[in-house]
Amino acid sequence: MRNFFPHLRPSYGQKLALLAALPLILAAAAISVLVTFQSRQLAEREIAALERQLLEAKKAELRNYVTQARNGFYYIYGSASPGDDEAKRHVAQILAAMIYGDDGFFFVYDYDGNNIVSPRQTELIGKNWTGLTDSQGTPVVDELINIARQGAGWHTFLWPKPSTGKEAQMISYVVGFQSWQWVVGTGVFIDDVLDTVAAARAEVEERIQRTFYYIGGITIIALVIVFATGMFLNIRERRLADAKLKELTQRVLDAQEEERGRVARELHDGISQMLVGVRYALDIALRRIERQDTEKAAAPLTKGVEHLTTAITEVRRISRDLRPGVLDDLGLGPALKALVEDFGARTGIETDFHTVVFRNRLQQESKIALYRIAQEALTNIERHAEASQVSVDLRGHKKGVTMCIRDNGRGLPQEKDRSGNGIGLRNIQERVDQLDGTLKLLSSSGPQSGTEIVVRLPLTSLLAPGQEWLSEPEDKSL
Repeated sequence: MRNFFPHLRPSYGQKLALLAALPLILAAAAISVLVTFQSRQLAEREIAALERQLLEAKKAELRNYVTQARNGFYYIYGSASPGDDEAKRHVAQILAAMIYGDDGFFFVYDYDGNNIVSPRQTELIGKNWTGLTDSQGTPVVDELINIARQGAGWHTFLWPKPSTGKEAQMISYVVGFQSWQWVVGTGVFIDDVLDTVAAARAEVEERIQRTFYYIGGITIIALVIVFATGMFLNIRERRLADAKLKELTQRVLDAQEEERGRVARELHDGISQMLVGVRYALDIALRRIERQDTEKAAAPLTKGVEHLTTAITEVRRISRDLRPGVLDDLGLGPALKALVEDFGARTGIETDFHTVVFRNRLQQESKIALYRIAQEALTNIERHAEASQVSVDLRGHKKGVTMCIRDNGRGLPQEKDRSGNGIGLRNIQERVDQLDGTLKLLSSSGPQSGTEIVVRLPLTSLLAPGQEWLSEPEDKSL
């Protein structure tokens, strides 16, 4: 798959942006689903309530029509006998004349299923409609007769609409004239109710869809803002990182040039002068030997040997400063001890070194970092502190490694006065940051106030118990 889509591999910044956008997308999707579900449930309850309300209004209207019609001919029905055909004909004429609206009418069936009155569909009159059903199989006449036998009631079925000739849903209300065995009733088509309900449901769906679009639009805007902010921060951080990298590179180059300059000065001012002295001593001794004055040749030779010995010692010191061999051979503890003792011997400052041996020794990178930090701190003390006492304490514990360097010098300047200076402290801070450690500076300005540098490295700077004998078994300290 990677071979087919190599261009789809996101960068680190894109992964962060996707990671930030994913919860927003999931939250928006969850909100959309929840809002849609709850809105549809609420709308269905409202639509059902509206439908019931409209149907109840239709039923009340039908009952009112039947009641008014019955009151109109009840004086005839109440005084007529079951076999009074004249009274039946008179009532049938009254009901046939009761039409209202475009589709309203009264109908009459006897209990045998014969149609007696159907003013808008006269082709039904005089025929027996027992067993009649609508297009959905719902019994019509038989159910009307059953309801009439029980007294009165409603029945819903499909029936051809007189105004259109098309089948539509109809609600009918019938009463039973038990002495005549008649089913008298009327009906109303509820397609307007169904249309109203369908329109309400369509409006609800449109509203839900519109709400979904709103949520989607808000989500897209939020995603654009997230991506734009992420891109802005990414570009900004990249520019800052580039600036810091340039600054760090320049500082590294400056440090390299400074170190090269220091080594060059030491070679020129120290070793070079000593070697020149050795050369002059050898020239003097050579000329005296050529004059056969061997007794006086011994003195310049002795002096040349002394200069050469001093030069060798100086070369060793410079080599030790660049890369102390004792750090690789004996470990950090002896290397720091040698560094502190050499510092005291060279500067005349009273020094004190303490260390605690522990089994889990430091990794090589941590050893070098702590040694360079101590070297940098001692150099700063020599140049700026004007101290008379220096102590270095190195110990390992269950949380990692701690190195404390204290002096009784004049202390560091105030924070506001440190700008533009302190490249040594920045170098120390960068070395500590590379090892995920912490650096603490305790100092106050003034004579004999002193400074304390505390460097703590985590347990990750230590070798695991099973790895401690895999390298440098002669290192028994750190």
